[in-house]
Amino acid sequence: MGIIRHTETEGVEVVTVDYAPVNALPSDGWFALADAVTAAGRNPETRVVVLRAEGRGFNAGVDIKEMNADVGHTALIRANHGCFAAFAAIYDCEVPVVTAVNGFCLGGGIGLVGNSDVIIASDDATFGLPEVDRGALGAATHLSRLVPQHLMRTMFYTAGTLTAQQLHHYGSVFKVVPRAELDAAAMEVAKNIANKDGRVIRAAKKALNGIDVQDVHKSYRFEQGFTMELNLAGVADEIRARFDDDLAAQKKGK
Repeated sequence: MGIIRHTETEGVEVVTVDYAPVNALPSDGWFALADAVTAAGRNPETRVVVLRAEGRGFNAGVDIKEMNADVGHTALIRANHGCFAAFAAIYDCEVPVVTAVNGFCLGGGIGLVGNSDVIIASDDATFGLPEVDRGALGAATHLSRLVPQHLMRTMFYTAGTLTAQQLHHYGSVFKVVPRAELDAAAMEVAKNIANKDGRVIRAAKKALNGIDVQDVHKSYRFEQGFTMELNLAGVADEIRARFDDDLAAQKKGK
């Protein structure tokens, strides 16, 4: 369990996230993910990185239990830094990152996907930012790379989700396939990229980042400041406590 990195075939490195049961990553997990993606991209033999996950869903965001167990703000600060590092590692990876999304992609998962170069999704995949319901903000920067501006705002305010098919309609998801075919579909795209000259691919990644209209690092860091404000004001703790109570009531009712 954790972050696993391996070479799949010539030119293709795979980074797998495996934090059962729902891939809600603790702070150390975000940093480990950042290190794995960065190291994979720095390998001169690598021409493309595939990011994937084991389990029920691709990513459920940060580990809320870690937050609730902290009496101060140390866990929040580490989670903020960890998410920033992981999202930046995807964007700044020296080679393209192909991300395979299965099941749910929530919160921090949007940050990973939004900064990826190519997105392949299973037909049961859903995407959303439940941050408002958790007393936090963040990753609107990355959601805005997946959907049009006004839809992003609606999703953010309502904490709603979209399907892989809907994102395919907007062109942000390249291909939607049955879940059993997800890894193969991601590898097909990855091998296509890996067949190119690595020097050109690395230059292309720098060039595309250089002409990007949005500074994703600065934009996301700005968002994180409001998350900190909500926590300092006690708003986040209050909302998370209500969330925990609702979950306990739901479990009791079953």
